[in-house]
Amino acid sequence: MLAIGLWGVGRGGMWRDEAVTFQVARRAVPQIWRLLHGVDAVHGLYYLLMHAVLAVDPAPGEVVLRLPSVCGAAATAGLVAALGTRLARPRVGLWAGLLYAVTPLAGHYAQEGRSYALVAAGAAGATLLLVRALGGAARAWWPYGLVVAVTCLLHELAVLVLCAHAVTLALVRAGRAVWWGWGRAAVAAGVVLAPLVIVSRAQAGQVGWLPVPGWGSAERVLRGFVAAPAGPLFWGCVALAVLGLGRRRLAVVAGPLAVVPPALLMGISQVRPVYDDRYVLYALAGAPLLAAAGAERVAGAVGRLWPGGRRPVRARPVVALAGVVAVALAFLQHLPLHRVDRTPATRADNLAAVSALAAREIRPGDAVLFLPSIARRAALAYPAAFAGARDLALSESGPKSGTLYGREVGPAELRRRLAGPDRVWVVVEPYALRGDGRPSDPADRAKLMLVRDHFALREEHTRPGATAGATLRLYVRVGAAARPEPARRTAPGPPGPRRRGGVPTGRPADRAAAAGPARPAAVSSPDADSPRSAPPVPEARHRRRPGASRSHGRPARRGSSPDRHSGCSQNRATRSATPGTLPHRGHLRSTRAHPPPKGGTGPPGGRADGRTGGRADGAARRTASSPARPSPAAPPRPARS
Repeated sequence: MLAIGLWGVGRGGMWRDEAVTFQVARRAVPQIWRLLHGVDAVHGLYYLLMHAVLAVDPAPGEVVLRLPSVCGAAATAGLVAALGTRLARPRVGLWAGLLYAVTPLAGHYAQEGRSYALVAAGAAGATLLLVRALGGAARAWWPYGLVVAVTCLLHELAVLVLCAHAVTLALVRAGRAVWWGWGRAAVAAGVVLAPLVIVSRAQAGQVGWLPVPGWGSAERVLRGFVAAPAGPLFWGCVALAVLGLGRRRLAVVAGPLAVVPPALLMGISQVRPVYDDRYVLYALAGAPLLAAAGAERVAGAVGRLWPGGRRPVRARPVVALAGVVAVALAFLQHLPLHRVDRTPATRADNLAAVSALAAREIRPGDAVLFLPSIARRAALAYPAAFAGARDLALSESGPKSGTLYGREVGPAELRRRLAGPDRVWVVVEPYALRGDGRPSDPADRAKLMLVRDHFALREEHTRPGATAGATLRLYVRVGAAARPEPARRTAPGPPGPRRRGGVPTGRPADRAAAAGPARPAAVSSPDADSPRSAPPVPEARHRRRPGASRSHGRPARRGSSPDRHSGCSQNRATRSATPGTLPHRGHLRSTRAHPPPKGGTGPPGGRADGRTGGRADGAARRTASSPARPSPAAPPRPARS
């Protein structure tokens, strides 16, 4: 198990729960204690343990973060082997320990910087102490109570292991003395756990996202608890586990351990959802014990077919070796599944990929907003990627405020802070946006609307092939988006657009060309969901339809005079007029008398939603007093009649 756990442990990225462990465990002990009063009390002991682990390395990383889980999974495999040896025989213990080690679910949580692998080790250790106490070791009850208490402090839902052990005592018809010793140990563990239960009840909203489990959850647990989660090997493991129920001495311990905690938690979750597969990972220890016991029964049946009805003694190591080979073949059969599980894509998100995008795109001094505030975890896990950036919404950091992600300023202060920068990067989580592209939380919705009031979306960056994880968006101030960047130089372009009073006329692409070149984007996506945004629109999207007017973007009526719809006739007059002259008054009166209508069929006003009079036009009107930039090849103007 240790070798499997260390294989690929540095997969190249922390996911969100691991990032919480990483940033909390690096705080001072008083700061961790203050945090637990408001959030994550159920993981308090684990955070303190990881604080000591991360303090060993001056620059801890992902491998150090996951080493305790690897050690916990290896210890669990050894304890399962010890249970099989004590309840059956040594080769049953060997097979059970190996089956636990090659189970994909065990390997998954062996490489995760959370407490679940350590909880599984504690539950297996408590079960072994229970078996010793049932064997007559009366002094094993106090160590049993201590191990149960520590395990429950690592995660309070591990208390369900006491229910599994109570069923075991009932099945073996334990005497009064055994019940008395177990009861005292269980009550002592409950007294230690009571303060944590009281505090965590006030933090129950943290698991409010959990759904009510159904038959799909039961099937997922069943497939996760065997070494082969699919195919014929899966049904073979299930058949062996059913056969293992015939070994009563082992089955009365392993059966309740594998069945009671998941069944109880699923039943409770029908009223108040608190179920997740990882919360009952410790119940996995019972499944390989049953499968190994079933394999032992099969080996015994084959031995009875030996001539004389009894296998020779020298054949027993061969049987044990055959079982080891069978487990190795099952592991090789599902080796691709183990390989995939050691890639960052198997986790809910990869904060390292988000941070790599930020390190590549964000410039020193750029302003950054996190939507929602929980998206700040990428900067907390990989602070070097956001070095030099200004967190506009942050009022007080997490360690100082006693929160996970810090406290943020109100809308008024955020509006004041947004008055300075011309560029704002927004790190947004996909789940924070509804179908219409607006956050569901009122505070986050106000935050995004403040940005959209004064900025336009220019770029959107997502890691290739990502189905989850944060997205990086660049918003630029509307006025700044229309101005060219000082450091860029461009070659002379096509003839400039017509101007009237210093304001460019014609198509939106012409106005954008006259305003100046925009910074090219590697990944660009207009925010079409929001009517407040006005990103630069490519000229190809606004080509004139056949028979459409240039000024209005709609078909011209038959028989219309040049004075009423002067777009096309004015162009003809322009081509035939003397250079350097002005158009006649009829054309000017016609242009003023017929402004572009609101809500036209095309996008004549430069807005992404097709409406006219957007802020991009307002920015152009505000620059009306500025002199027009000379064009290298201005079109000739018609002579005045």
